[in-house]
Amino acid sequence: MTALATKALDGATWGDFARLVERHDGVWGGCWCMAFHARRPGGPKGPAENRRDKEALVWRGEAHAALVYDGADCVGWCQFGSTDELPRIKHQRAYTDGLAALPDWRITCFFVDRGHRRRGVSAAALGGALNEIARHGGGVVESYPEDAAARKVSASFLHNGTVSLFEAHGFERSRQIGKHRWVVTRAVQPEPAAPAVAGPT
Repeated sequence: MTALATKALDGATWGDFARLVERHDGVWGGCWCMAFHARRPGGPKGPAENRRDKEALVWRGEAHAALVYDGADCVGWCQFGSTDELPRIKHQRAYTDGLAALPDWRITCFFVDRGHRRRGVSAAALGGALNEIARHGGGVVESYPEDAAARKVSASFLHNGTVSLFEAHGFERSRQIGKHRWVVTRAVQPEPAAPAVAGPT
């Protein structure tokens, strides 16, 4: 495996993202990473509709993720977005009961190619997402990972990562919203503006 790099999900990288999802049969039963976006009319959607809707959101700039690359291959991602962009989360009732204020950003899910797991892809994805959030102006970032310390947890329960992964990136536990699930938060400073280039005198 080469050194991992990250890129933003956008029109230029959509094809790389789509190939990764297609290699895994649409991911999580054909979700195409649409589960945390707003509900769409007509009830649950199939994989083809999810793909179509995800691509439309990406081209409109309404779906965000940091994609992780091993060389030329996209091998994972971390999805992030504003609360308007990603209004749906797990444990919604417990979350709402203790809510003081909404964050500026949410990190809602990770995915790693089956051939690249346990190789640091999630950590690279989270770092890439935080860099993208800084580029978009920074603010309070929140996520909802699983505390997997001293427990064996199926990867299907770790779509939102682990508490230890987030703590390694400067997040702190805020409150518990499930038996092992926590709200974690940190502030991200905006990316410094590029210095002005002096014109000819």
